[in-house]
Amino acid sequence: MSRNQGSKSQHHAKREVRREKQPRETDERARRTRARLGSAFVALIHEKPIEEVTVQNVLDRALVGRSTFYLHFRDKNDLLLSQLEIFLETMSTALSVQREVSDRIVPVAEMFEHIENQRELYRILANAGRLQDFFDLAEGYFARGIERRLRENQRPPAIPQGECAARAFALAGSLLSLLRWWLDRGAKEPPGEMDKLFHRMAWSGLQ
Repeated sequence: MSRNQGSKSQHHAKREVRREKQPRETDERARRTRARLGSAFVALIHEKPIEEVTVQNVLDRALVGRSTFYLHFRDKNDLLLSQLEIFLETMSTALSVQREVSDRIVPVAEMFEHIENQRELYRILANAGRLQDFFDLAEGYFARGIERRLRENQRPPAIPQGECAARAFALAGSLLSLLRWWLDRGAKEPPGEMDKLFHRMAWSGLQ
């Protein structure tokens, strides 16, 4: 191979590396932008009612341009839902992602503890009439997460294929009802105890 051919090959290889790196760098930049917008929005709704927060308020706080905002979100409602979905995706898949070896199908203790620490945000959503949005989203996320966990877990007898999704959906509803009950009573019981209670109820219904 001539020196000129070798130089061309090296140049081509460098271009390929740059081409492979660019999507990852773009994705990381987009992730940081979305995170900055989300953090700005959450901070603002702690300062004034959600309905009074404007997209421009978010842009000013996040130091992000309007065109960039609309590359990621349709409006502030879309931004709010995205923040709820990040939390729900993390919680609903945590046990499977971590490959936890246990009979737990939902990280109830961790979720309840996190929500307890964010009681002010819970109150903000309730005051704005947006709490149902959270529960509607949560039902779907946890139904999918529980179904996945049931299929991974070897404890129960084999659940018929047609029943697994239905049982997971019912358990997701029970989980959220338990969360409402716990919060409405002032979150008196330790999150760990609520975890044990939920799983006793869940497994007794799966026998």
